Amino acid sequence: MKIVVTDGYTLNPGDLSWKQIEALGELKVYDRTKPEEIVDHCRDAQVVLTNKVPFSEATLAQLPQLKMIGVTATGYNIIDVVAAAKKGIVVSNVPAYGTASVAQHTIALLLELTNQVGKHAASVAAGDWAKSADFSYTVAPLTELAGKTMGIVGWGNIGQQTARIAQALGMELLYYTPSKKENAFAEWAPLPELFAKADYVSLHCPLKPDNMGFVNNDLLKVMKPGACIINTSRGQLINEQHLADALNEGRIAGAALDVLSVEPPSAGNPLLSAKNCILTPHIAWISKEARERVMATTVANVAGYLNNKPVHVVS
Repeated sequence: MKIVVTDGYTLNPGDLSWKQIEALGELKVYDRTKPEEIVDHCRDAQVVLTNKVPFSEATLAQLPQLKMIGVTATGYNIIDVVAAAKKGIVVSNVPAYGTASVAQHTIALLLELTNQVGKHAASVAAGDWAKSADFSYTVAPLTELAGKTMGIVGWGNIGQQTARIAQALGMELLYYTPSKKENAFAEWAPLPELFAKADYVSLHCPLKPDNMGFVNNDLLKVMKPGACIINTSRGQLINEQHLADALNEGRIAGAALDVLSVEPPSAGNPLLSAKNCILTPHIAWISKEARERVMATTVANVAGYLNNKPVHVVS
């Protein structure tokens, strides 16, 4: 059984071990795979493990040996699962591995928007405090979160964990999901109402054909001038030019994003130079603890397939 990892570096830059997967078959790990290299790298593989390398119907047609694709992430939109199913290829993912880490990063972005730790630390490092006439000064306004409203779009594990932390900070909670779910600590609201009432809107929904770019001018125009958007979900949920315009024109106060529509971004992405826009390089998922869970579940996914008992199947 030949197993190929197409893009192993982000999952395991050297601090984890591939040994448990090596025990399941002949393993070849590529740190990265370019689009034009996919077929060549995977030609003889029965099992492919991929994080962000896509497998289209055309690509799958050129890999007759392939029997299983293990996505080393929760989202699996990089795989044409319909084409995979037609070819009898099992596709598995890794659900719920990053709940704590992604919620934590979401709150880190929230606190950066409100407390501006990075700006103040940079100011001190530049010598501004040493030259200050006062014992205390600010380079940007600080905001207290208690009593503010957090709007959560998406009410899965990560959205709910983010809500719990926000509640512990004294925030009021609104949430939206197409299928309303009863709960004891947050109030459901339709999207326009959530965007209008929330001081901070945080996206935690999967990317689907019907919600691509749903954060657009129609929703941005109902937000408060002091409101901010946080996204640790999928970059394609936001119309990036619309958000950049809203930020540059001062129609909303800020944004903090861990994801963009194309990653790495092109130099022309309007959010790279937008006002009051904090960007991190898709790292909410990447704590060692979360990656250890990805590795363990991936091992279980491959072992399950080899034992004719596939798990976490999405195809």
